[in-house]
Amino acid sequence: MTGLECRVAIQEEEVPIDELLAEARRGGVGGIVLFDGIVRDDDCEAMEVEAYTDVALAELQRIATDVGVRHGVVYVAVIHRTGRIPVGNDLLVIVVAAAHREQAFAACREILEAIKAGVPIWKKECATGNDRWVRGEHWPVTGD
Repeated sequence: MTGLECRVAIQEEEVPIDELLAEARRGGVGGIVLFDGIVRDDDCEAMEVEAYTDVALAELQRIATDVGVRHGVVYVAVIHRTGRIPVGNDLLVIVVAAAHREQAFAACREILEAIKAGVPIWKKECATGNDRWVRGEHWPVTGD
């Protein structure tokens, strides 16, 4: 098994999880890890997600490629949604395929943490009359 295939996207449309899993299946793959981050009900009705799209896409591609190569995986897909996303719907999907499960799990977790730490994507919890931005790990601390 050689080479790494990466698929990254920022989109408003629903994530085609079955399609991503089908793309990940190939000869020599012994483990596929799926992370499906969904909008949870934290006293909100939906999540409004915005991205600095060009920069975010480039950063997602860099993260997927760097982590994928470092862990020796063969397939990485990272799809992040934007727009208004109702509770219970997919927000971020990561699929990683590798020869061994340890590689796939480690790469998936590293990709997730890198996205949370440095990709310019912002989330606002939407509740009737009480919308609030969710502080991301990559936002600078300002003494509050």
